[in-house]
This record gives sequence, structure tokens and C-alpha cells, in this order.
Amino acid sequence: RRAGKSSIQKVVFHKTSPHETLFLEPTNKLVMNDIANSSFFQFEVWDFPGHIDTTSAAVKPELTYGGCGALVWVIDAQDDHAEALARLQATIGTAHRINPNIVFEVFVHKVDSFSEDQRIECMRELQNHLNEEMAAARLQHVKVNFHPTSIYDHSVFEAFSKVVQQLIPQLPTLENLLDILVTSSRIEKAFLFDVVSKIYLATDSSLVDMQSYELCADMIDVVIDVSCIYGLGEGGEDGSGSTASNCVITLNNGTALFLREMNRSLALVCILKESVMQQQGLLEYNCASFRKSLFELFRLPTEAITAIPKQ
Repeated sequence: RRAGKSSIQKVVFHKTSPHETLFLEPTNKLVMNDIANSSFFQFEVWDFPGHIDTTSAAVKPELTYGGCGALVWVIDAQDDHAEALARLQATIGTAHRINPNIVFEVFVHKVDSFSEDQRIECMRELQNHLNEEMAAARLQHVKVNFHPTSIYDHSVFEAFSKVVQQLIPQLPTLENLLDILVTSSRIEKAFLFDVVSKIYLATDSSLVDMQSYELCADMIDVVIDVSCIYGLGEGGEDGSGSTASNCVITLNNGTALFLREMNRSLALVCILKESVMQQQGLLEYNCASFRKSLFELFRLPTEAITAIPKQ
């Protein structure tokens, strides 16, 4: 059975409907995809066929893993796990030897049909099994993160968000800027989104709950549908303009969603009390200050965030 690697890519990075992925052909060769939504958000995704031996000389391990920032291993939660975990352990051993800085992530995929208890049990079983494999290979010191995912909800977007965040060197500073914004503006939660993929590049230090993320991600879809976010166009891709569009959606529970465009592909989305919007001038001023700091932070000799460098 196919694990769903290509489907994840299509849904997250190419805005393909989950139902359309049913007609995708199996991946029979290495496929490289450039993800270049903005100057802040650039990397390559290498999609390996499921049948290939990722430790063999055929995949050129030194080249493949030497410049790799993150290795994402997709496991079909509805299939037998033993072979996949054995191959994962072997791949981790090879990749870690070549590049000790690589980040290892496991997507436990197709969990949409599982109950919450089944998801927890499946994750626990996989983690325990892999820990045994890693200990036997003396790799117990290597950290591996697990994420339950499905293309039929927002879980795969949140999982990819956490992967991408680990590839951003400026993340601690970015989170600190968001904390300052949240505190000074009485915001409950703030996300910095890549608009195209709905991956959030950073959020403030308070805990992320799925409902908050879903609200903010859905707001991006609404704003795009009504053509608000691309309406002004003064800022340009480099964010040099002094103005940016914004949008407010008021919910029926006294909460408001506030979106502020950073550039053509980045947006700040905040959750706050409706009463805070009475001081919208202060909020917009603070968001403008955050936007200025954001571009100063990323205005480096090389602005790209690279997962796998181009050869």
C-alpha cells in the first residue's frame, strides 16, 4: 500500500484537493520539487520512491544527506509497521553518520479514520518499536519526532510547520518578536503564515491548539477568496512598501481574527478579543513595527531558508 508521500506534497505545497490525490500514480523515481513561495521560504523537497533502499550507493548518501536539513519518513498507520521501521532505523543510521545535524521526523499518516485513543495507541506502539530498533543499533541518542497526520484535516499542515520551523535559524528571535507583539497588543495567539502552503513559520510562545490553528488557516482561505490580501500590491515581494492590506473577521463568541499582510506571500494572523479591536490603531501600529523588524531580521546576504541546497 502507498504511504502517501506524494499526496502530502501535492496537498500542502501545490493546493491539490485531497480527493484528487486518489488518482496520483505511484512514485517510481526520485522527484525534486522547488518550494520558493517567497524570499523567506525557499527549499527543495526530494520525494524518494517507497521501494528504494535509502542506504544504498544508488541514492548517493553523501550527496543526499550531506546537505539535508530534515528527513521526513511517512508511515501508513493502517499498514504493517515492522518493515518500515527497520528501514527507517537503517536510514537514520546512515544519514546521522553523514550529517549529525539532520532533523528526523516521522509522519504517522492516514490516521483520519482512527479514534483519538487509537491514534495515541498507534503512536505509542511505533515509538516504542523504533526506540528498540535504535537502541539495538546504538542510536538511542538520536532524536526522532512523531506526528499523526492526514490530508483530510489540518494535521499535515501543522506537522510540516513544525518541520520547517526547525530549519529557520532566526526562529528564536522571530518567536520573541511575536511574544512582544502579543503582550503589547493584548493578542491571544499570533501566527506568521506562508500564505500559499498555510504552513506557519513561527508563533508566539503560548501553546498551540489545533482549533486556533484551523481558525487562522481557514481565515487565509477566506481572505484569498475575496481577493483582499493581494489587493494593494504596494509592498512588493521584498516588503519595501510602507503599507499592507489587513482584514478583520468577527466571530459570534466575542473573538475576532485579524490578518495583516507582511508581503505578497507572508501574513500575520492573530486571535484576539473583539473588545481589543476598539484600539485597532494601536494594533495596526504594533503590527507595522513587527513587519519592519521581520524584514530587518531576514535582510541577510542570503535570505533563502534552505533545507537541501541546490547542486
